[in-house]
Amino acid sequence: MSDQVVKTPILIYTEETPNPESLKFVVNKMLYPGGTADFRTVEDAQKWSPMATEIFGFPYVSGVYICNNFVSVTKDPLYTWKDIQHELKGFIKNYVMDGLPVVDPGYKEEQDRLEAEKHAREYTGDDVAIVQKIKDLIENVVKPAVANDGGNIEFHSFNKGVVTVILQGSCSGCPSSTITLKAGIEAMLKRMVPEVTEVISEIG
Repeated sequence: MSDQVVKTPILIYTEETPNPESLKFVVNKMLYPGGTADFRTVEDAQKWSPMATEIFGFPYVSGVYICNNFVSVTKDPLYTWKDIQHELKGFIKNYVMDGLPVVDPGYKEEQDRLEAEKHAREYTGDDVAIVQKIKDLIENVVKPAVANDGGNIEFHSFNKGVVTVILQGSCSGCPSSTITLKAGIEAMLKRMVPEVTEVISEIG
């Protein structure tokens, strides 16, 4: 019997997203189970994600979003997917096959801690319960649907009826994200949380 470790074959395919500048690279292995990690700069990636840091090494990469079993890469508009897709696909496949680290332990906990501190400073009285209800709806209803398109949405703030969310991954800069935001997310939140009057977005 050989003691040699047999590497699991990695299958990878791409999926288009609503954002023409973003492409999903889906593999048959969980990369970051139960979490989302969005990196808009190489500096952010260097703090927490060896994988994202390596992907940012390609000159055409402007964003990396990791969730479950896929990586959503956003490119510079000067490049076409036809020219760079094969190179990225090969790199991600080999990286995963080699079992290299994806996101460092503690990333989610650190993001949760920073968010909890921020909200503890900003909300008092009735707003605390309203904000929690909004966050629960975004987390449990909106986020899973958005993830299917290679994107992510995060609660940012609630002020006088206006909910601000942050769009990440393929949703960032996506032409159709405004339609989704108003027709879907805003309508649902206004129905479920009467205190909500409007939903607006910022780019993550």
